[in-house]
Amino acid sequence: MKQLLASMSLAQKVGQLFLIRCPQENETEAVACFQPAGLVLFSVDFENRTAQQCLERVQAMQEASLIPMVVSADEEGGTVCRVSRQPALRESKFPSPRELYAAGKWEAVEADAEEKCALLKSVGVNVNLAPVCDLSDDPEHFIYQRAVSGDPKLASSFVKRVVTLSESRGVGTVLKHFPGYGGNADTHVGMSRDGRSLKEFREKDLVPFAAGIEAGCGAIMMSHNIIVCLDPRNPASLSPRMHDFLRAEMKFDGVVITDDLKMDAVSQYWDAGEAAVQAVLAGNDLLCASQWEVQLPAVLRAAENGQLPQERLDQAVLRVLNWKHKLGLI
Repeated sequence: MKQLLASMSLAQKVGQLFLIRCPQENETEAVACFQPAGLVLFSVDFENRTAQQCLERVQAMQEASLIPMVVSADEEGGTVCRVSRQPALRESKFPSPRELYAAGKWEAVEADAEEKCALLKSVGVNVNLAPVCDLSDDPEHFIYQRAVSGDPKLASSFVKRVVTLSESRGVGTVLKHFPGYGGNADTHVGMSRDGRSLKEFREKDLVPFAAGIEAGCGAIMMSHNIIVCLDPRNPASLSPRMHDFLRAEMKFDGVVITDDLKMDAVSQYWDAGEAAVQAVLAGNDLLCASQWEVQLPAVLRAAENGQLPQERLDQAVLRVLNWKHKLGLI
């Protein structure tokens, strides 16, 4: 991968930092022009399309990319089902992890992961933005409907099984939302501060992430929560301290992905381009970007003028390329 990295132009390297929201018009032209690392597909990308039509659309975009792309979607089950909520693609959407485990324990979890992989691959998706590693047993928590349990051991077993099975079936996984959502507010609609101690994170929230890392997951998604015990000023996604903690504490050297930078916890306080540059400087390797048409040029300018050091850029791109190689894309 180092040889491939050395052959890339500055613009091509910057493109490999972006996991862009799939364009709704002229998508192949956009891919050919910007050469992103990959795509995030939402429900709209699967609506009123058969599996074959979805696959052909993705294949056309892949052909426009010089380096094969990560094609991702959130298929957690329950409230977050981009693919299976489409009647043409599945009779009913996948159940939530909590419902799944309650109904059939580990046999149901493994069967569900198997079917998800088959469905995702049938529409051209090679990475599932899951499993959710967050813990919750409180129905009042924002993350409750998406979490399998509030028990770290049970959640760890869930994460390990989903990661191991999915990766063996050729579908990459992304652990989220580091370092654990807890009982915090929805960062889609505003800022959230987590005042818990580092001791509590270590004893509870970090445990499922450690299980996922041990199982071989190649990527972790950073939340936009402010984790006061590590950085009282910046969301985890924009915090160098949080990224240093992930690398040192968790011994993780895979790809770190931001949650979507358009979410209000970031976009209400940072300019879109500024947030993207800060995200790379903080230590993210991939930016989940709905505003990529503004953010990608901003990061390129930062690389050109020296604000983004070449060493940091190359480090991030090499991690992305290594992940693609692990996924069998390169």
